[in-house]
Amino acid sequence: MKASDLFVKALENEGVEYIFGIPGEENLDFLDSLQGSSIKFILTRHEQGAAFMAATYGRMTGKTGVCLATLGPGATNFVTCAAYAQLGAMPMLMITGQKPINSSKQGRFQIVDIVRMMEPLTKSTKQIVNGSMIPSLVRDAFRLAEEERPGAVHLELPEDVAAEEVDNWHIFPVHEIRRPDADKQALNDAMQMIKLAKRPLILMGAGANRKKVFEPLKCFIDKSGIPFFNTQMGKGAVSCENPLFLGTAALSDSDVLHRVINMADLIINIGHDVVEKPPFFMHEGGTKVIHVNFNSAQVDEVYFPQLEVIGDIATSISALSRLLPEALDNDVANLLKKREEIKRVIHEMDTNDCYPLLPQRIVADVRRALDKDAIIALDNGMYKIWFARHYHTYMPNTVLLDNALATMGAGLPSAMACALIYPNRQVMAICGDGGFMMNSQEIETAVRLNLNLVVLIITDRAYGMIRWKQKGQGLKDFGLKYNNPDFVKYADSYGAIGHKIQSADEFVPLIQSCFKQGGVHIIDVPIDYRENKKLFPKQLQNI
Repeated sequence: MKASDLFVKALENEGVEYIFGIPGEENLDFLDSLQGSSIKFILTRHEQGAAFMAATYGRMTGKTGVCLATLGPGATNFVTCAAYAQLGAMPMLMITGQKPINSSKQGRFQIVDIVRMMEPLTKSTKQIVNGSMIPSLVRDAFRLAEEERPGAVHLELPEDVAAEEVDNWHIFPVHEIRRPDADKQALNDAMQMIKLAKRPLILMGAGANRKKVFEPLKCFIDKSGIPFFNTQMGKGAVSCENPLFLGTAALSDSDVLHRVINMADLIINIGHDVVEKPPFFMHEGGTKVIHVNFNSAQVDEVYFPQLEVIGDIATSISALSRLLPEALDNDVANLLKKREEIKRVIHEMDTNDCYPLLPQRIVADVRRALDKDAIIALDNGMYKIWFARHYHTYMPNTVLLDNALATMGAGLPSAMACALIYPNRQVMAICGDGGFMMNSQEIETAVRLNLNLVVLIITDRAYGMIRWKQKGQGLKDFGLKYNNPDFVKYADSYGAIGHKIQSADEFVPLIQSCFKQGGVHIIDVPIDYRENKKLFPKQLQNI
């Protein structure tokens, strides 16, 4: 069997559905082996688009997303996406080609040490030097990518190794690995701290959104009666309809929600991920913290939990639920009194009809227009904070944002992956004009794949978040403005359908019409970012 055939067979054994990528001449044997495979090859227009799609597939399914690139510039285009998946805990395998390693007549042409380049960005990176090693290397790569904490892995397949014949080979069976349960003493100690707490809070981080922990979390919250909030990447782990929900910690400090956080004497921190901006700051003698996670805490100056409950999160939460008494003697009523104030501050501008649209109106209208199980994939910009803070979520992984690497250019490919995986759900990419243009060429891919997708471009003709920070530091407005193409014509040129909002009242009906019609739609929505200065930081300072 040819080594590239064996590679594809090993990937099929892992249950791979899609490979996203752009092949080069060094991948041609591998590409040929994909013909007739159950794996669908998705050709993209840039390697970043391919890898962002693969990472999002991993994020949504828990299974490793796979992407393909050639050597040299193809492989280096994976660098940002490797960091995106690694910091965001998304299981992803990158496969890259390389010149022949046994003999080559091209000198050092296009040769970069990709394996070494990937070392600081991945959980594992290896060159395949012998075709017979492929099954074991593939099995190990998938194991590493998916086990806690998930992340990126990389395999390099040289051209001559891909073409060689392999006589002795063995495909390794895939088996589920059960994560260990938490220590009983740690669970008992945690329950004692919960019983003694007068103003406890529950915080859900990114780890609580990665696995199927929705039901155990909801059960624990309902039984304990403890109010809860979430980080940006923990958004949706439990529905916002729950009367104990307080909000999303979209800022590091000083927001209205932080008034409640500062009142707490105990925070049960479930699924904390140190890559996120901290939703609260610890200090000696202050609020106590219980760390409930798959792995032990990474201690730093602002995070040093007093107790750690380490093991499968769902199992740990279920065990804590069983240990709960009939009623807790606490004073959470004072914490819940702030809930209405939080809601008032969040939603006071939801119906303002000025044009260009206010951020609050955009967020509220998107929520009004979409189904409860709709998925929004956010790129990075000032609007991300508005959506993190204001958008209501009812189900896990219905708001995809990057609060880890916080890279621009990922919103559109991420939404495309979701539209591919969930063809019967509403999927919307929400991008700033800056982030959209970084991978806008993938609109062609979306149209070619016949995806049903709405792309919302929030336009201010500037790198808005940096401009806001520039102004906040008292610096001159310089170097951050640009011009845009006509996005309606731009959409039409790709075979998509373009729209531009001319008034606030048009917005909701247009979104609903786009989803009803199907296909790929681009909506240009001008935004009035003056609210940034009003709320961040002036209103917060008053709070």
